[in-house]
Amino acid sequence: MQKNSQFSLFSQRRFAPFFWTQFLGALNDNVFKTALLTILTYDALSWTEMDPGLLNNLIPGLFILPFFLFSATSGQLADKLEKGRVARFVKLLEIVIMGIAAYGWMTHHLWLLIAAVVGMGIHSTLFGPVKYAYLPQQLKREELIGGNGLIEMGTFVGILLGEILGAVLVVHKPWGLQLVAGVTIGIAVLGWLASLRIPLSPAPAPELRVNWNPFTETVRNLGFSRRNRPVFLSLLGNSWFWFYGAIMLAQFPVYAKNYLHGDHSVFVLLLAVFSVGIGVGSLLCERLSGHKVEIGLVPFGSIGLSVFGLELYFASQAYVTPAAMLDLGGFLAHGGSWRILGDCLGIGLFGGLYIVPLFALIQTRCDPAHVSRTIAGMNIMNSLFMVVSALVAMVMLKSGMTIPQIFLATAIMNGVVAVYIFSLVPEFLIRFLAWLLIHTFYRVRIVNGQAIPDQGAAVLVCNHVSYVDAIAIMAASPRPVRFVMDYQIFRIPVMAWLFRNVRAIPIAPVKADPWLTEKAFVDIAQALHEGELVCIFPEGKLTRDGELNPFRGGVQKIIDRSPVPVVPLALRGLWGSLFSRDPSNPVTRTFRRGLFSRLELVAGEPIPAEQVSPELLQEKVRELRGDWK
Repeated sequence: MQKNSQFSLFSQRRFAPFFWTQFLGALNDNVFKTALLTILTYDALSWTEMDPGLLNNLIPGLFILPFFLFSATSGQLADKLEKGRVARFVKLLEIVIMGIAAYGWMTHHLWLLIAAVVGMGIHSTLFGPVKYAYLPQQLKREELIGGNGLIEMGTFVGILLGEILGAVLVVHKPWGLQLVAGVTIGIAVLGWLASLRIPLSPAPAPELRVNWNPFTETVRNLGFSRRNRPVFLSLLGNSWFWFYGAIMLAQFPVYAKNYLHGDHSVFVLLLAVFSVGIGVGSLLCERLSGHKVEIGLVPFGSIGLSVFGLELYFASQAYVTPAAMLDLGGFLAHGGSWRILGDCLGIGLFGGLYIVPLFALIQTRCDPAHVSRTIAGMNIMNSLFMVVSALVAMVMLKSGMTIPQIFLATAIMNGVVAVYIFSLVPEFLIRFLAWLLIHTFYRVRIVNGQAIPDQGAAVLVCNHVSYVDAIAIMAASPRPVRFVMDYQIFRIPVMAWLFRNVRAIPIAPVKADPWLTEKAFVDIAQALHEGELVCIFPEGKLTRDGELNPFRGGVQKIIDRSPVPVVPLALRGLWGSLFSRDPSNPVTRTFRRGLFSRLELVAGEPIPAEQVSPELLQEKVRELRGDWK
């Protein structure tokens, strides 16, 4: 079945008005903040005697402080109220805040502008839970990765354009301040107009009683989020990304001026390249994930964040600071500049690959009636991590660390945190290994994948061709799968770790271990009772000639105990691969087939429990496989 491109969402009212509303909000935030940071970096003495380096870390910290204080309340409002109504209110508030900021620009009043920074933080706090709770309400499950990718791309393109526009406008003589004031008010009005077209999005919990105490509600909200371990750890992973990004980006203005010896256009270029990377990475998620929520991309993104963070440190050390201040053209012509830009692009790209699947996992695995409050809980943690990041950066600067050394320390911290999170939730790492396998050795095509149910219990049955069958199915499934595996596999060290962490169910022949056999059927029944997917290979052993072995009666016993639908699957193209039992020379057949050989997983329509028999299932799997082994 042909899936539409994610870009087709732009032609649909359920997505486009909301996209432009959030895009214009991100644009305006960054026109305003970048204009303020630029003027304070390059014309500080006209505004304040405070250290520009401290202000560059303080102002982003003040912007995200309202997330910590008011996210719990905004999450309740987003669950209780219709989301289009909340969006329209937020956009009107933005117009008022930009009016106050305009007065601050005209009167040269720094603290009034800083108050507007806090106001825009409140604006974003109110819109945040709506932003990510709206998508699962309006988009299909298979559209979520693409939709989230577009939202992230739009957010960072908005950031990019806002940073460029803010930095360019504010230094325009003699009308820079007036231009910033007028443009920010105009963008706010456009955002409000776009919000008028957002379709009705009914409140999931209209009966909710709002707790107006932000502190007790924050504690309660975080406590609720902790009940779902994968979701909570995904929230932590998301917050860590904002810690990482906040530290790195906050250093860019002074890094561009003092280390690269560039004018404000060089600072804008660094931000632009980083934002382009985020946008590209976000859009790549849909293609790399195959239109499903693929959390295996998260470790991939995390590895890239550390690698390019370390490389940015080494590139900075190798950069020879010029004697004269460089403009954009001079910087691009200077030795080492392209290496630094490549590192900024890499950090952004892998950041997009990291963050988009995390958002999609949170949206699909948390309680639908509590999505906004879960997102609010995430914003609370994000804000806490970003406030801490500002404090950590200021401490590192005060302790005498250089900005390249801060890049190095952040990249190392990212590696440590990644190892910790993935050790707590091995599913991320296992999905990454599965994704890596089917994107290095094979080119995998999934046929009729929508037959695998998005929710509810079902048994998957498949032909058993190779040692990587379970990994191929795991990588193709939109949901976690519990595999029923031969107990002897659990005696092999690496395989034991792998299958225990995907919660595979060991089974033994009755003659070998009758207790383990019975326990396996009890565990299968329990998994199906809890609405999970269970996959078995009814042949009970790998094929030695590429043909199907007779299906055994275990599947009938499972269905007799737990009458759920059965989805037949067929793997095509694995016979003769390195991982099969083809008797020919493994080296010869590997080179004969070549890397990236084709592989298909074909799903048949679910079979009702009352029609299931081993013979019928074997016939269905044979039909799905066809002549291609």
